[in-house]
Amino acid sequence: MKSMLPNEITDLAQQVVMENIAAGRTISVAESCTGGLVSAALTEIAGSSAIFKYGFVTYGNEAKIDVLKVNNELIETFGAVSIAVAWAMAQGALAKSGADVAVAITGVAGPDGGSEQKPIGTVVFAVAQKGSNPDDIWADRENFGAGLSRADVRMAATLHALKMLLPPSP
Repeated sequence: MKSMLPNEITDLAQQVVMENIAAGRTISVAESCTGGLVSAALTEIAGSSAIFKYGFVTYGNEAKIDVLKVNNELIETFGAVSIAVAWAMAQGALAKSGADVAVAITGVAGPDGGSEQKPIGTVVFAVAQKGSNPDDIWADRENFGAGLSRADVRMAATLHALKMLLPPSP
């Protein structure tokens, strides 16, 4: 067996690792609905230890609060699947890890748990970078579709998060 993950994920993870090595950039991830899949994809790649600092799986709200220091008021006000919470998760991962960049993922993978405002398939991402202004929020909200399976949503979210970890083109 070459990899436990689909080729599409490992190929992109390979690109993320190689490009971040070339850029001299370390990365960390804070995952909720992906449950460690982004971390797993990165660690499938030989040499990833050169750039991968931490992988936080903060699936429950308590973990987001305790580990990443997400303010409970953000969760109560906006919900765990929100730009505010994703941004706080990314900032928390960046602060705890000392990495150069951190991506956070939080969403509703299904098959239950969706709402009219946040239907199944809704995933929110945020990226925080060392030395950048924390008021300059880089976040993205995607709706991968209620018709997808839980596995499909998690795969799509993993791919999206990996793309967000690619260094900017020169």
